[in-house]
Amino acid sequence: MMYQALFQSFTESADPSHGAARAKALRAELQSRGLHGFIIPRADEHQNEYVPANAERLAWLTGFTGSAGLAIVLAESAAIFVDGRYGLQVRDQVDGRVFKPLDSGQISPESWIEQHLPKGAILGFDPWLTTPATLERFARAARSAGADLAPVSDNLVDAIWADRPAPPLAPVYLYPKRFAGVEAKKKLGNIARALGDCEALLISNPHNVTWAFNIRGADVPHTPLPLCFALIRAKGDHTLYIDGRKLGEPVRKALSALALVQEPDALAGDLQALGRAGARIRFDSSSAPVKLVDALKNAGGEADPGADPVTLMKARKNIAEITGARAAHVRDGAALVNFLCWFHEHAPKGKLTEIDAVQALESFRRDTGKLKEVSFPTISGAGANGAIVHYRVTERTNSKIGKGLFLLDSGAQYEDGTTDVTRTIAVGKPGAEMRDRFTRVLKGHIAIARALFPKGANGAQIDSFARQALWEAGLDYDHGTGHGVGTFLSVHEGPQNISKRGACPLEPGMIISNEPGYYKTGAYGIRIENLVLVEKRDIPGGERETYGFETLTLAPIDLACVEPKLLTRDELRWLDAYHARVRKILSPLLSPPVRKWLALATKPLTRGV
Repeated sequence: MMYQALFQSFTESADPSHGAARAKALRAELQSRGLHGFIIPRADEHQNEYVPANAERLAWLTGFTGSAGLAIVLAESAAIFVDGRYGLQVRDQVDGRVFKPLDSGQISPESWIEQHLPKGAILGFDPWLTTPATLERFARAARSAGADLAPVSDNLVDAIWADRPAPPLAPVYLYPKRFAGVEAKKKLGNIARALGDCEALLISNPHNVTWAFNIRGADVPHTPLPLCFALIRAKGDHTLYIDGRKLGEPVRKALSALALVQEPDALAGDLQALGRAGARIRFDSSSAPVKLVDALKNAGGEADPGADPVTLMKARKNIAEITGARAAHVRDGAALVNFLCWFHEHAPKGKLTEIDAVQALESFRRDTGKLKEVSFPTISGAGANGAIVHYRVTERTNSKIGKGLFLLDSGAQYEDGTTDVTRTIAVGKPGAEMRDRFTRVLKGHIAIARALFPKGANGAQIDSFARQALWEAGLDYDHGTGHGVGTFLSVHEGPQNISKRGACPLEPGMIISNEPGYYKTGAYGIRIENLVLVEKRDIPGGERETYGFETLTLAPIDLACVEPKLLTRDELRWLDAYHARVRKILSPLLSPPVRKWLALATKPLTRGV
């Protein structure tokens, strides 16, 4: 089972007991190289969210398995930095006597460097795992401390990681046009025309390479990626850098018709050659490694850091991708309803565990015959565990699902689309406070779902819609309200998002999550998440182009948690209309008993709707 492999990898890496010995070994390596410290980001050479096993250096060293974090180890002290999503998780997974857990929103790694790095010290970093923007911040902090920053030729963690896994070599396959919508040749032409005064674009984000060449693979968990780079030249003659062992002959032939296929080791030399010719190359400032940028610049070329134009192209889904997303959500919705019906029958008996729920939901999705992978590790949190925003159940933390609230955040990878859905479910009768908080979260969810906004509006302008009802009660949550989602690619895709920092204008074709929440530490968590599609809306008498959202996710929202008195008439009508749509679309796909359960779970709260 997919879950069993995932579960094993998490339990093996998330072990705080190894922290002291591994930190000691790293300090010995520092001393042997004349360094006073080393930076360990949770990153690979592409800044992927999910990284291959051989790049899980932060998890191996510290035990922390979150998708974002960074540790700094000095001779006398060490710290691990995480954002607000992982505050509880990091304390559970990391030995705080070895690595001091810090909230990066309260103290940045740069500030910590300024305060703790001794004068005259040399702080090492891996130039393959560091972007130029990040390097600039760290270098400035080191200078402020009277110290220096120095690249290492090979990663220090790798030097002490005796049983480090080999790099992945999953086969690459071609992604059919019926799902991609546009041929790779046309995509590459569009990219070349978007380069402006640059002679070439280095695509360092494998999601963008994968999208551009209409290929998929399996080098990292949860996302069908082959790890690779590409050089797209304005005048053609593109190059794809990928380990040839991943390519069968038909795939190699198809890719060779689009670009020169080279081994990854050739990339630095090609950049040096372009540099000697004085070329101006666009680099993605969010994912390009310092190692490659320096290869160009040191040879005399000009680096043009900025946004990879492919990122925005990929975010605007075409008709085939939108059609696929709708089909995937119908299929996924039926699987989720089958699970919810099963859960409501078995959970009240008090014998289910969090892992039982994860396994059961994956089983229902697998029964569709279309599941490729889960799109991220399922968050299955009972009671207090639901208050840990990115909780990951392990054998050690696995709890029985008792009376109270159960939070289930999950998603699937289907060839025609990627899903992500969260439901908070009551086991037994929820208390008044739980219903109040749930309904305030629901009001925020409905506000986003019903939002209308002019062309050019961004996620930061919309984010507060989801928080208003919580703010009125002196409440809030510490994560964004929505993230972009790919097409059989990453479940977390940019540049679009709904958050306080959401600068990207929302455009038709973008898929985004709508997931406000509330978390009471030590008690329970609430989140309601659907995926939505940005679409044009015609407003009679309107003077500006206006957009809104089509809700893609189809699954009931637990009415037992709703306090109807807190909802306006329009909010009640939205909820009833949404549930009516869920019933209409999913009922034909369900067995009679499940269909009957769904009818009860989605009964109208108002008359005449």
